[in-house]
Amino acid sequence: MTSREPAALVELARQGSRTALARLLTYVESGGAAHRATAALAYQVSSPYVVGITGPPGGGKSTLTDQLISVALAHGSFDGSDAFDQVGILCIDPSSPFTGGAILGDRIRMQGHATNEHVFIRSMATRGHLGGLSLAVPDAVRVLGAANFRLALVETVGVGQMEVDIASAADTTVVVMNPGWGDAMQANKAGLLEVADIFVINKADRPGVRETRRDLDQMLDLGGEHEWRPVILETVATNGTGIDELWEAVVAHRRFLEDGRLEQRRRARTRAVLDEVLSATVRARVTGLDHGAAFDAQVEALLAGTTDPYRAADALLSNP
Repeated sequence: MTSREPAALVELARQGSRTALARLLTYVESGGAAHRATAALAYQVSSPYVVGITGPPGGGKSTLTDQLISVALAHGSFDGSDAFDQVGILCIDPSSPFTGGAILGDRIRMQGHATNEHVFIRSMATRGHLGGLSLAVPDAVRVLGAANFRLALVETVGVGQMEVDIASAADTTVVVMNPGWGDAMQANKAGLLEVADIFVINKADRPGVRETRRDLDQMLDLGGEHEWRPVILETVATNGTGIDELWEAVVAHRRFLEDGRLEQRRRARTRAVLDEVLSATVRARVTGLDHGAAFDAQVEALLAGTTDPYRAADALLSNP
């Protein structure tokens, strides 16, 4: 990589080169100097509007995302102006235990848009991150913004009760559930009520929709007053039922975020990103510490009961 290569690729991506955009995202995932150079350019541009789509495994998130792409392109922007001319999709897939790469299962379910020049789909690996999001995702979203994307859909891998990180990465969070997924207490325990702006009961042609809606309503009632009460919608993603209503709910939530709320949410997101990067940087430095005589001495002190892990860690960090 030359020192000017990321800048040249960003310019090409702005002109519509999908190859250049893919290379930039590869830099973001790979880390190192190329990643840093790409991020330095991407963070000079405003972020696209991010719609996060999350929920338990098997809920039909990929099929729902595929349908939402079509509606977003057809119905256009949030303010009634020109339609979105392109949509970027980041699919956070499970990581291969052998290569660390994404398994690409989500892209298989989005073949209807695989050749659409207005759609860019990228699979990214979780890299073992339990919250369902790769640490590279916020930078990837920024790269999409640098390539003139105004809308990004981020679909996360289904990881059950740990899947709440999307709330810190999205402007609007859609939680996808199925009829009979579990009782309301299970939904509350999973943290879904805290992260959802919109609930979607997908596969609504199956029994149990009424009970699932009732449980969600009851838990929202128990949660007290809501500045924005999450909308509960029913969809059948396989045939497109309810997708228009879902897009309308996304638009309504976007309008709700006006008057400073969107800026507040993005400030919180930026704080979360910086915190993650800071933590990752510290972890990398700690991993690089020489676990030699000083480390062994602290281990012996712990065994002897003359120190504790926190004082030992402070000592090692103060004298690396």
